[in-house]
Amino acid sequence: MIVRRDKSVSIEHFGQSLDEVASSEGVRFVLILACDANDYSPEAIDPILKRQTVPLIGGVFPAILSGSDRWEEGFVIVGFDQAAKVRTVTGLSDLDADFEKTLESIDVDLAKAKTLMVYVDGLSSRINALVEELFAVFGLEANYIGGGAGSLSFEKKPCVFTNDGLKADCAVIAFAELEAGIGVSHGWRELAGPFEVTEADRNKVVSLDWRPAQEVYQETVRSQAGASFEGVEFFEVSKGYPFGISKLGSEKIVRDPISLDEDGSIVCVGEVPTNAFVHVLAGDPESLIGAAGEALRRAEELFRGEPESRGILLIDCISRLLFLGDRFRDELIAMSPDGDVPVFGALTLGEIANNRKDYLEFYNKTAVVGVLQG
Repeated sequence: MIVRRDKSVSIEHFGQSLDEVASSEGVRFVLILACDANDYSPEAIDPILKRQTVPLIGGVFPAILSGSDRWEEGFVIVGFDQAAKVRTVTGLSDLDADFEKTLESIDVDLAKAKTLMVYVDGLSSRINALVEELFAVFGLEANYIGGGAGSLSFEKKPCVFTNDGLKADCAVIAFAELEAGIGVSHGWRELAGPFEVTEADRNKVVSLDWRPAQEVYQETVRSQAGASFEGVEFFEVSKGYPFGISKLGSEKIVRDPISLDEDGSIVCVGEVPTNAFVHVLAGDPESLIGAAGEALRRAEELFRGEPESRGILLIDCISRLLFLGDRFRDELIAMSPDGDVPVFGALTLGEIANNRKDYLEFYNKTAVVGVLQG
């Protein structure tokens, strides 16, 4: 495993580093994690991506992680010496896209593909549909880890790295011959509910218990937590009170309410199914930081590779940073093992993970740790 880190926003520095890693002896595929503030344009960066001869995967994120530090400018490039087949799935908001057919057409040997890395445009509206078909087609034969790329401005723009350039509204998937242990935990608890989702449109919650979702949600947060939405941006309050979708026998799946649509419905990162039952959740710094440490413990317990040659990939939700503030560094420390182990990752718009045991999910506000073979 080769890891290159640079706080520069220079496109020239990025190109030099990518060329160096991709051409290094033994490198079979490359992961790229870059910051939205770098302001890469497809016109500038596509020629650099297209000249690479090894498979590429990754994305542009609100921030990236290097050790126990958070960077809002710069990039991390990781070269792996295990082989990977990388494929791009387009039309991630297209209602007519047949993801099952697309995924079934991928010729991959699952006996070798031990880990699927999956990066998506985090503002696409059918991420859940893709994740469900990934599980339906490839099942529990592999580990999965990845997340949603994009900007905290919630402006839709190209944010997924592929060998064909920087793309929007798509997913890139690496079927990697890579040993991994994956840990997932979030630390949010029930505040109120359950409420039935009586109308939803993909990633928009229209009504709860047959009432406008906005009214029910804001009344609940005001009465149960004393938080007011008056005179502030919706996300300034909602970042502390996500939805939790009930799942039999497992932690709730968290959905991040990020904005209000023109019709008053609540826009979430990820789909919320009609007829699902949801709670409004709350948390505190100690519960979230404790959950991050639990994610590392689970990942290390499940890792079957050589412990002396491993790296740590962190996929942590950007809204956990916004909630924890100055305590976020404590979360990063909790997710990082002792010793001289390379740690890198991204703050994402949604997290994708499972560990060969649980149903594959697209999470929000969740901490994911991947222990990867070096």
